[in-house]
Amino acid sequence: MKIYSIKPLVILLTILLVGCSDIDALQDDPNRTVNANPELLFTHLQIKAFSSNVSLSAALANRQLTNVDGASQYQYYTWQRGNFNAYDNLKQANEMTKEANRTNQDVYRILANFFKSYFIVEISQQFGDVPYTEAAKLTEGINQPVYDTQESIYLQVLEDLKMASTELAATNETISGDIIYGGDKLKWRKLINSYALRVLMSLSTKEGQSTIDVAERFGAIVNNPSQFPIFESNEDAGFINYVDTDKNRYPLNRNNSLQTAYYMEKTFVDKLINLRDPRLFAFAERTPNGVANGLAEDDFNAYGGLLGSAPFSDLAVPATEGNASRIKPRYYEDPINEQGVLMGYAELQFILAEAAERGWISGDVAPFYEAGITASMNYYGIEDEASINTYLNHTGVKLTGANTIAQIMTQKHIALFLNTGWHIFYEQRRTGFPVYDTSGGGTGNGGRIPKRFMYPESEINNNNTNLEAAISRQYSAGDDVNATMWLIN
Repeated sequence: MKIYSIKPLVILLTILLVGCSDIDALQDDPNRTVNANPELLFTHLQIKAFSSNVSLSAALANRQLTNVDGASQYQYYTWQRGNFNAYDNLKQANEMTKEANRTNQDVYRILANFFKSYFIVEISQQFGDVPYTEAAKLTEGINQPVYDTQESIYLQVLEDLKMASTELAATNETISGDIIYGGDKLKWRKLINSYALRVLMSLSTKEGQSTIDVAERFGAIVNNPSQFPIFESNEDAGFINYVDTDKNRYPLNRNNSLQTAYYMEKTFVDKLINLRDPRLFAFAERTPNGVANGLAEDDFNAYGGLLGSAPFSDLAVPATEGNASRIKPRYYEDPINEQGVLMGYAELQFILAEAAERGWISGDVAPFYEAGITASMNYYGIEDEASINTYLNHTGVKLTGANTIAQIMTQKHIALFLNTGWHIFYEQRRTGFPVYDTSGGGTGNGGRIPKRFMYPESEINNNNTNLEAAISRQYSAGDDVNATMWLIN
């Protein structure tokens, strides 16, 4: 029998094991932070929430801009599937909660509840039912989250917002890393409560049809300003100020496509011209023909637009003939331009005007409505009282009582030009106002405006069982862009 010595083998294995251990140790950077700082996560979430509201895609869908560089799916209402990218933000908000608990900084847990509420509402408005209670918990072993009903999501959001405002009032902790309000807890409470009113108004079709008690919750906030403060001026509003440094500039700064491929949308420009609305001069530049003819910047005859619903092949002629206005150059030339708006004071006033019209709160509609217009004018640098009063008394602006909701929504649509992301689209979906033009013959989807995005392909591949259950309980005709979600049913 041949005898083999195992000593060299043992020595070799020992060397290899020690070597592997040393190599693994080299992967651990002793200078690298293992845990995230809640303050840094807070700053990151602010940037994500506030800066993402400048959206060219939404401006096309909202009939504010027209694209001539291709048949945009958003302009022609031919979109299909959305994505779940926003869950990355929800994951960061969950991480902020975790780190706040780890470091005993409860104020960041409170603020995380606002961001979680904001991001999940943004996601749910796109699709309907979506994962929430089990969402963004891959580290906890949940890779196929169940879908929460939209009603349960909204109920949880409203409870979390109420709790956030109450707890923020009670805490003595300071807020650091705050690029919106500089650590002012009262202003954060005003944003949280004003946003809660937005959420409640988005539920207007569910009044009397849900366990949420929409009108009662709305009145409870408005009628208790000491407990639930809301915006009192533009100074309180949810704005982010851009600065001329890398990654902190206005999102459309140096956007060549905006400069060359986008024009103002005709129905939007026509509306501003008919109302003699001076905000047009802040939004748009004169047409080439207007400039050539020496028309002044405040001459409404110097402006025009391209019909967003026209066939793509028909857009080149009026553009090349010099009859269409481009967006104001400041949008792509000024690195600071204007503030990004998560939610503004003007929007709040229009929400209160609609609430008064619906009988949810006491008071006349007109003061809220006019305050909203004035706040929007001021935001765009129009502060001359006489000019604003002239506008408020224009026959197309002054409330007539014939269709108050339509007038409120028209003014909201103007005030939210190229801001607050897709919010005004969802508001139009909820109310039907203003009417978005589909008359040009280029619009797809059978001339219909989609009501939602279809669920992402990734969910079909990775979470199909839960996805199919959510689709079947919501949409009898299946996952379709024209299906009506619970929120607006």
